[in-house]
Amino acid sequence: MATFALIFIIGYVLIALEHKIKIDKAGTALFLGVLLWLLLVLQSDNLPETLHHLKEHFEDIAEILFFLLGAMTIVELIDSHNGFGIIQRVVRINSKTGLLWTLSGLTFFLSAVLDNLTTTIVMMAILKKFMTKREELWFFAGFIVIAANAGGAWSPIGDVTTIMLWNGGQVTTGTIITETFLPSVVCLLVPLLFVSFRFRGVAVEALTQSSEPEHLIKEKESNLILALGVFLLLMVPVFKAVTHLPPFMGMLFSLSIFWISTEILHRNKPSDIRHKLTVAATIQRIDTPSILFFLGILLAVASMEANGTLLVLGQTLETSFSDFHITNTILGLLSAVIDNVPLVAGAMGMYSMEVYPQDHEFWTFLAYCAGTGGSVLIIGSAAGVAAMGILKIDFVWYLKRMAWLALIGYLCGIGVFMIMN
Repeated sequence: MATFALIFIIGYVLIALEHKIKIDKAGTALFLGVLLWLLLVLQSDNLPETLHHLKEHFEDIAEILFFLLGAMTIVELIDSHNGFGIIQRVVRINSKTGLLWTLSGLTFFLSAVLDNLTTTIVMMAILKKFMTKREELWFFAGFIVIAANAGGAWSPIGDVTTIMLWNGGQVTTGTIITETFLPSVVCLLVPLLFVSFRFRGVAVEALTQSSEPEHLIKEKESNLILALGVFLLLMVPVFKAVTHLPPFMGMLFSLSIFWISTEILHRNKPSDIRHKLTVAATIQRIDTPSILFFLGILLAVASMEANGTLLVLGQTLETSFSDFHITNTILGLLSAVIDNVPLVAGAMGMYSMEVYPQDHEFWTFLAYCAGTGGSVLIIGSAAGVAAMGILKIDFVWYLKRMAWLALIGYLCGIGVFMIMN
């Protein structure tokens, strides 16, 4: 078990030093994920059981990856139709401080309705409409990650972990909103206040718009595509609530409707223009390495869960600390390194609802900590991994510039939660 943990740590360090060692993080993550499962198989006394664990975990991972692929395709298709251009035209903000607050606030509330992963993908596309400088893009993206995770923590459908707790009956809709909304607001508000002076008086540079989308499609068509795309994304959680099918099915259903709609919309256009606006052409622009990076990371974490490392970690925390506030705070920080889904799943398995009944403070506090603690590291949440892949954010840069802001917000939110309770 110690060997697994050591390899896991070394792999994470290599991912963090991607720009120093000049090895793409996707390759490192894939190697790490497969290597850990290979070691698990070689050391296994019960090979069929180990392979069964792999199939179970891969099923969950595949659902996330297809969800991610569908969301990225829809967002890219909207962007290829210049759909997000209307947002740049409507949002007339001259200061970068105002823009930062506006985009962060929009992300915060949008992620509660969609989910933090889909929201981050959408906001990355919007963000690129306002700036091109790498440092500024990364800085704003960092706040979008913090906002997306904070916004997802107070909604029963905003994050995978809150969905787990909601579906499991540990929390109800009204309780999770009333008890975690204010801490989540503070989690975002405090970092925003810290940096508001950084861009004081700095104007947003006007970006030169490419003329290509204008001659490919009309403005009315762009607006129609934007409205349809956003509507279909918003329907994903509704689809899940009504049909009880997994979220990735709703995302693929939305993608299929979007696909057919765009084919009908452009069927009378010249073939060369029609091809540029099809899903077939759009999907070629999807950042495949970021999806493979996601796959590798989730495989690595799944191996740690399968060999019992995460269970031992949870039991160690339980025996070391008698106060669940301390335990959940540490679990939230651990979710910056280890995916929060197995951590929450472990907590749900260790603590029965006889010990902590429905809507107990333990569950709502766990929802807040697991949802927002991952913002401390760029690889600590689905939103962070997506932003890292789309904008090629450097791990070390995020660690130096954003980690302390996310940590301060996380701890201040905890303070507010404890005062409220």
